[in-house]
Amino acid sequence: MSTLWSFPGQGAQRAGMLHTLLDLPPLRDCLDEAGDALGEDPLRLDSAEALQDTRAVQLCLLLAGVAAARLLMARGLAPDYVGGLSIGAYAAAVTAGALDFADAVRLVSLRGRLMQEAYPAGYGMTAINGLDLPTVERLVGEVRGSGSPVYLANINADNQVVIAGSEAAMDAVAGRARDAGAGAAKRLAVSVPSHCELLAGPAERLAEAFAAVRLRRPQYRYLSGSSARLLVDPDKLRDDLAYNLCRVVDWHATLHSARERGVRLHLELPPGTVLSGLAQRVFEPCRIIAFQGTRPDSLDALLRREVSQEP
Repeated sequence: MSTLWSFPGQGAQRAGMLHTLLDLPPLRDCLDEAGDALGEDPLRLDSAEALQDTRAVQLCLLLAGVAAARLLMARGLAPDYVGGLSIGAYAAAVTAGALDFADAVRLVSLRGRLMQEAYPAGYGMTAINGLDLPTVERLVGEVRGSGSPVYLANINADNQVVIAGSEAAMDAVAGRARDAGAGAAKRLAVSVPSHCELLAGPAERLAEAFAAVRLRRPQYRYLSGSSARLLVDPDKLRDDLAYNLCRVVDWHATLHSARERGVRLHLELPPGTVLSGLAQRVFEPCRIIAFQGTRPDSLDALLRREVSQEP
């Protein structure tokens, strides 16, 4: 049975998320490595106050995902495929052996800083549930203008789409969405307008930093959360990571791509269980497991049992 290890993006963070993983030995190693790369104590990044900053959020997500993956791999487990939603792609690339962890830490730190500096206030992302993609695209097109920047950002499911832009423009789209029958239109815990052309400038600067970083062919198959394609060439992987902050995330297509490739076990790495919810309809009746809320020994037993079974 093929497995996909999925790594979440911004919005999954929570205060104390690193401290709750301190009993996992790999996290201590990750903290030491990250501290050396950053010149600061990463454990100071997961307070409620610190997580108001995009850079801190992204670093915490990277640390949590890589630490949990290292724990499982130390137990002799390994994925067939890895994939990450937005910033989760960096943890996926590290887990796949394509990107060194220290390089990922430095790049993610720069990524978060560039994004926060570009849009320090007044922008963000909103999830719209209950409407299909063409309807949301039409509503976005009706609102977007020179003074109302708003764009499609994430395609999470057939009835869940995320938009990004200014708060006023997103509010206008959300109002029209509710009038059109949306079940909910909710602001996400993301303070920047990710995955749209508003972040093209920061993406170019991040790409310049990536040019000096060595990437390798993944040891485990890497699925892009933007294109839903399998990437093996280091240069294509470099492009995927550098520019994913200004490209639409198509997680719905990524899950379907995994399913078509024979994936029958979806494991969500920490923090949270958001990706497990998105995988439910795509992978049913197959196995969906979240690291969070499952004891390591139980998780180990579940994964070994499921992987040993034929689809």
